[in-house]
Amino acid sequence: MLRSSAVGGRACGRSRIVSALIVMAFGGLVAVALAGCPTVDLGDLPPDPNVCRPDRTYYETQIWPNYLAPAAPTQSCVGQAACHAASNGRSALRLDTSNPPDHARNYGAVTRFLNCNTPEASSLLTKPLSTEDPHGGGDIFLPGDALDDQAMLLFADWFLQ
Repeated sequence: MLRSSAVGGRACGRSRIVSALIVMAFGGLVAVALAGCPTVDLGDLPPDPNVCRPDRTYYETQIWPNYLAPAAPTQSCVGQAACHAASNGRSALRLDTSNPPDHARNYGAVTRFLNCNTPEASSLLTKPLSTEDPHGGGDIFLPGDALDDQAMLLFADWFLQ
């Protein structure tokens, strides 16, 4: 009986060795496979959306009343046609038009359309500007028009505050 137990012990030891070799071989294959994967360069990290936050007071006192909601209905983003009103707007830019408007909500919505690295490339400027991005509401600002040029300068000054 002693002899059969010794033979059984060797068989059990061999199966452990075989199991260990299989695990090591599998681990080696995984390591080789992962080492062979190329590194993908995703380019520069995009700017954090929370970084582009021009002065909120300037937004409330200048941008909202003179750029987004001026008295002239043909130049207002939320005026007569209410294209960008939160209640029934027709795009991703949805602004509260209550009286007084919820400036905190609107400021958060507007800053998603800003490019602080290149302010003149901000879609909040390029969409309503003729000769730039197509705008479903048509061209709002025409370069060379005194009032429109003033609105565009007002927008550019926002980034200098």
